[in-house]
Amino acid sequence: MEIKRIAALSGHQNPIYTIESSPETGYFYTAGNDKGVVQWSFDDPGHVKVLMPVKTSVYSLLISPDHLWLAAGERSGQVSLYSFEENKVIAVLNNHRLPVFALSFVHRKNELLAASEDGTVSVINLNTTELIYRFKISDDTIRCMAISPDESMVAFGCKDNTIRIFNVTDYSLLKELHLHTMPVTSLAFSPDGELLLSGGRDAKLNVWGVKDFELKDSITAHMFAIYDIKFNPSGTYFATASQDKSIKIWSADSFRLLKIISREKGIEAHSHSVNKLNWNTKDGSLISVSDDRMIMRWEIK
Repeated sequence: MEIKRIAALSGHQNPIYTIESSPETGYFYTAGNDKGVVQWSFDDPGHVKVLMPVKTSVYSLLISPDHLWLAAGERSGQVSLYSFEENKVIAVLNNHRLPVFALSFVHRKNELLAASEDGTVSVINLNTTELIYRFKISDDTIRCMAISPDESMVAFGCKDNTIRIFNVTDYSLLKELHLHTMPVTSLAFSPDGELLLSGGRDAKLNVWGVKDFELKDSITAHMFAIYDIKFNPSGTYFATASQDKSIKIWSADSFRLLKIISREKGIEAHSHSVNKLNWNTKDGSLISVSDDRMIMRWEIK
């Protein structure tokens, strides 16, 4: 496997916490401890603009599958919906008073899920932008969320070291997984829906079988917390991002480590914690954002 850094973009003045992309429209979006969501061009790295201002730090971004809107979850608990057609914020949702760390979309129900530090999840009807339902997941922070490819279940990673699996149809609890020894900080279902991967502050990468939720593998993947897990568009491998300043590429079949992207390996990589990853579905490049205020784009062959 060959790794090449094809872009290093600056512009943020503070740590970057999240990234979302829309390759179909040619843009991707980043946000963090600055007071705005920033738009970048895939084709013209010099094209940068502030898409919308925000009042507090942004911890989560989500673009709708039809690329019509972008949601931003803030430290204040507010979620803003920005319309690309109208070029403005069309709704501000105030269902939480503590930070919103994760956002997901249920296509078959046209619902937006927002998970908060308050331990609850709000379910929003996107036809009306009204709150449908709010349910409790944990007595502590919900750090991350992942929806299965068939949208039958949603997994939540919590600060109390637990993964909780819920039925998307009625949001009833299906299963609790307890093998992480520290907060769960990242989750990802495999593209075929057969596996759930979880990463924690304990630096463990756990692999669960979705059919029975039995642990299939447990790997000490990093030195510190694993902040993100993302499968590449073809599902042949996946990447993990860590507080230890590295990105690691793994085989999706054998879970064998294929490549380490870090300064320790002689690569011009991030100098601080790597917080989020995003794959460009058109060309397969990987984008990473970090506390070092940099956005890096990687070509992987």
